[in-house]
Parts: sequence; structure tokens; C-alpha cells
Amino acid sequence: MSSSLNLADFDFELPEGLIAQKPLTNRDQSRLMILDRKTGAITDELFSNLPKYIAPKSLVIFNDTKVVPSKLSGYFIKNGRPVEVLLVRETREKYWEALIRGLAKLKPGTEMEFGKGVLKATLEGRQDDKAIIKLAYEGELKIILNRIAKMPLPPYIERKARAKSDLSDLDRKRYQTVFARHPGAIAAPTAGLHFTPHTMASLENNGIEVAYLTLHVGVGTFQPIRTENVIEHKMQAEQFHIPKSTVKSLKDAIKSTRDIIAVGSTATRVLEAVDLDTLELEEISGWTDRFIYPGQNFEMVNHMLTNFHLPKSTLYLLVCAFAGKNLIEEAYKKAIEQKYRFFSYGDAMLII
Repeated sequence: MSSSLNLADFDFELPEGLIAQKPLTNRDQSRLMILDRKTGAITDELFSNLPKYIAPKSLVIFNDTKVVPSKLSGYFIKNGRPVEVLLVRETREKYWEALIRGLAKLKPGTEMEFGKGVLKATLEGRQDDKAIIKLAYEGELKIILNRIAKMPLPPYIERKARAKSDLSDLDRKRYQTVFARHPGAIAAPTAGLHFTPHTMASLENNGIEVAYLTLHVGVGTFQPIRTENVIEHKMQAEQFHIPKSTVKSLKDAIKSTRDIIAVGSTATRVLEAVDLDTLELEEISGWTDRFIYPGQNFEMVNHMLTNFHLPKSTLYLLVCAFAGKNLIEEAYKKAIEQKYRFFSYGDAMLII
């Protein structure tokens, strides 16, 4: 494996108009590009036809994490200035890691309030680029956040003030997969956003096995690469859990040489971070900072469903590693020419 990969080699020009700003009316009406690694063929399809491209008896793995409304808009208590806080992770009761704009200028003890005072926060300190805050509230935090917080959309999705309320309600429903179960993510596993209950039923009706794992998507997934040599980049760890039933399904699929299809980069990273050969038939929980870039081999995932990603991102490097840089460059060039929709609310790609 090369000891150096130049970040500039993973850049491309993307017209701003192709960045999807809101979801399509129907989840499964997204476009689907099929990329065949053996033949190099690139086929245009509709997402609702996905099941016919997956062989019967294949195992499809989904990430069932649930996005928590965690973006808070409020005010500094001392001077009334606006403040925006993104809750990242609870470290102990009422103490949270958070992202705050202008953190470097804030002093420990700074107080903030949200939702007309139903939620207050005090800055306790900082760790790297994250704030450590202590929350103060009465009742259940989950109920309070559902009422006053917004979904933590990526910065490339713009929400202008006058259109905010309608789109905010839409985001609450659509920036979440239909199979989301376990709250804890600050971003959706976006390849899963295309699935409807009908698509899920179609998979099973075609004799395709479905199983779930959980990776709570955190800042690690979206952290920009700031090193010129890609290999020097360090991902921030994210929490995962693979239930016993999924471990059994994976072991059975490997034993019978059935295809394993990962839905999204998050599911792919978890599957490539564990070594099932050395593990008993038990559930697996832990943290992964697995960073996949060209030159690495894939031990478990045979096919991958993913969206179209940002240039120079860890996600783009992952698909280049999986399909080969040249084929991905060709596919992205075609996607741009044919006006595919990019990023979280955009179209999908199946790499076979």
C-alpha cells in the first residue's frame, strides 16, 4: 500500500446547482446509477428498481441509527446575542460535547438559553474543537429537544428564515430513514434515506435477507481532511453496535459465500472494522475510527449502496477505494453531465 496519497488528486468541480436542497416527494423515485466494477459499465436506473440488481439470498446490511434533533438556536444570557449549538454526545448525565460557533472566544462559565429558557447550558471547558457544556432543564431532555431543536442538517443544505418552518417539518420526517430505531446520530446514514416500506418488502419478497447494525454517525464522518497526505488523516471515533442476530447472518453469509451488500459508508466502515473470524456468536459493541482510502482491501463487503459525495471527503475516498479511482471519476463525470442530485438528499449509486 502506498505511504502517500495526495488530497488534491481527489478533487473535482461540482456545480452548486446539483447539491440537493430538499428531498424528492417520494423517497424511492431518486435516480440510481449502477456501477459494475468487473465490466466498467455504468447504467442509469430508478431507485425503486434496486431489488432486481441484488441477487436472491444476498444479505443487505442497514444502519438503523436515529438522528436526534440536536441543533439549538438561542441566546447568551449575559448580552442577549444569538448562539447556535450542535449537541454531539452526552458524556455523563447532563454533560455534553457540543459544537459552538466562535468557541475560541468564549470563556468557561458562559451561560446560554434555548426555547425561552426551558433549556439552559453553561460552558464548562473545551476538548480539541468541541465544547463541554452542562445542560439544565426540568423533565425529559428527549421531549424538550423534539420541541425546540432542529434536525442537524449538513452546512451545504441551506434553510432561509422565511421558508424555515415548512422545510423544518419536512426535514424532521425525511432526514431520517424509515427503519431508524436507536437515537444517537447527528447525521442521517443517507444511503438509507431512499428506502420505503415497499422497497424493504420488495427485497424480502425477492429472497434477499435484511439485517441491521447501528453506527451513531458523529462528526468523524464529516470531518474534513486537513492533511495534504490523505493517509495522515485521523478519523474521530464513532460508536457502533452489531446485534447477535446480525453477527449470525454475517457469519452464515460468509460461510455460504453469499453477497454482502452494505447500505452506506457507515455500515461499510463498521463491517470492515470487525474481524468475525475471531469472534464468538455474540453481539459486538465498540468504537471505530476506521478510515478507508484507496489501496486498502475490503474483507467483508461485496457490493455497496451509497450517495454522491463531496470532493476531497473521507466518503469520496471510500468509494474510490471500493470501485477504483478511475471508474469513480468516470461515474461522477457522467453524474454531473446528466445532472444527478448530490449529497445527503441526492441520488444513489449501487457499486456491484
